[in-house]
Amino acid sequence: MVAREIKARYKQSILGYFWVILNPFFQILVMTFVFSTIMRIPTGANPRIPYIIFLYVGLLPWSLFANAVSSSANSLVGNASLITKVYFPRSIFPIATLLSKIVDFLFASLILVVFMLVFKIPVNFNLLWFFPIFLIQQFFTLGLSFFMAAANLFYRDIQYLLGLVLMLWMYLTPIIYPIDIIPARFRFVFQLNPMAVLVNAYRAAILGGEAPNLLNLLIALIVSLITLFSGFYLFKKWEGRFADAV
Repeated sequence: MVAREIKARYKQSILGYFWVILNPFFQILVMTFVFSTIMRIPTGANPRIPYIIFLYVGLLPWSLFANAVSSSANSLVGNASLITKVYFPRSIFPIATLLSKIVDFLFASLILVVFMLVFKIPVNFNLLWFFPIFLIQQFFTLGLSFFMAAANLFYRDIQYLLGLVLMLWMYLTPIIYPIDIIPARFRFVFQLNPMAVLVNAYRAAILGGEAPNLLNLLIALIVSLITLFSGFYLFKKWEGRFADAV
């Protein structure tokens, strides 16, 4: 189903999978021009980091999260014919959607590798923190994906509301700006936002060459696991009604 998801997306496309790289590349160029040249947003504690890399390290995981959750919300609705005809665990749909978005993420990450080589960004063993941070993010993403997929099957307004929530959520996550410029009295909002904690952790490991804030990362892990188990529990609880809802 992962292979089907990927092939269907670029079927009869001349450039095919190359769009996975082109789309984020041009998006990052436009955003870099707007926020670094026009608005002149700083890159935080390390001003030597080019803004284009600072932005891309935050935008990559956010795009994976937002695309996976929004696509998963339609995964059951889009496969209604299979749900009503063949029995198999319906949880396969959100999982397959997430895995296909991870494939896109890996291709899009090639641009970041090129940028880091061009700008000679140093790395060290703290880069290995990427893997546990990435795993925590997928726990959180999958939990929300389970819930959104099931909820959207019963209430189709969810897909429209989700688009609005993700847009607002993005601006409450330090992607286009560093957390340093936020007044101290408002920073608790970002500590309650798992994606804000994860984006800062990615930047610390990849750009800062240091370990992320372990306490914040532990809180993000706990929140992500609670989200995963809660989302899966509700998904399985409602699964028996899926065929009737489609």
